[in-house]
Amino acid sequence: MSGTRKDLAEADDSQCDSGIESLRSLRSLPESGPATPGAAKEDEEGERVYSAYASASLIEPLPLPGVSEPQPPSPSSPLPPAGPLSAQQLEALTYISEDGDTLVHLAVIHEAPAMLLCCLALLPQEVLDIQNNLYQTALHLAVHLDQPSAVRALVLKGASRTLQDRHGDTALHVACQRQHLACARCLLEGQPEPGRGPAHPLDLQLQNWQGLACLHIATLQRNQPLMELLLQNGADIDAQEGTSGKTALHLAVETQERSLVQFLLQAGAQVDARMLNGCTPLHLAAGRGLSSISYTLCQAGADALLLNVEDETPQDLAEDVRGICSPLLCGRYMPIAEPLTLLPFDDLKISGKPLLCAD
Repeated sequence: MSGTRKDLAEADDSQCDSGIESLRSLRSLPESGPATPGAAKEDEEGERVYSAYASASLIEPLPLPGVSEPQPPSPSSPLPPAGPLSAQQLEALTYISEDGDTLVHLAVIHEAPAMLLCCLALLPQEVLDIQNNLYQTALHLAVHLDQPSAVRALVLKGASRTLQDRHGDTALHVACQRQHLACARCLLEGQPEPGRGPAHPLDLQLQNWQGLACLHIATLQRNQPLMELLLQNGADIDAQEGTSGKTALHLAVETQERSLVQFLLQAGAQVDARMLNGCTPLHLAAGRGLSSISYTLCQAGADALLLNVEDETPQDLAEDVRGICSPLLCGRYMPIAEPLTLLPFDDLKISGKPLLCAD
């Protein structure tokens, strides 16, 4: 449990649930056996904190019918069958904390696969999709904490893969951001068992609130295996992100990773795809003085004479960068003279107009 606490503490607050550190009523789960209702203990500062299992709805320890010492889920082992629940047992299993966490959330947070199996076997499917105060489902948390077996079990039981958290991220967006390839594979290739929801394919073009689809995130993370997995499962290689209309190829140029540019070109990316301002990937490469990437794009057939909304061609931008020659002018490259010439010409604006580097 200490390892999980450390992982969540080090993670970005915007990406992890507050169910451990900020939730006072759930900060100290019992190590063994159910707690006595109302039982309390003191923390290091003398503050009284209550166990999650000391809920007023729990009058006595609740046996789980039909389940005995379940094991962690595996791809080949089916989950135990559900048994009938009393009203009291259902109330306990569907308890929601002040942070919006259910027992399913907590089983994932505290890496308790046996408890997760019990919940999946006994609870209705709708409970699996309850979102906490950060709009995270248990599936979001399982991906964030890199628990592919939990992801696989949740998908098998019909947990929604399309729900978005407060940042507009689905569980697959989180997998791309955290670069958890195994979890992404479970999300893309797993299917719910019969009667546990429709087996519709994921919408890989779905954007978060920053306008980024999963392929855009994987490209910005420079994760080629993840990009390849997404493309194999139907991601649109030329999809535009929602803020400036960049494709994955534009973003690959901005990462300055020539291997990513080559990979996307070989995968069929449109070499002259346009941003909302009319810039192609070659515009970005030439404007940044990226000679080797410019050469790669030209070899793939990029048009150096296409105009953007400022009536500039990639050729013009290459000539404006001091110390570097356009690959179409001389076919050779010289060292860049000043670091200032690498400022992103399309990202810096004053009064809504692009900031151009001075001669």
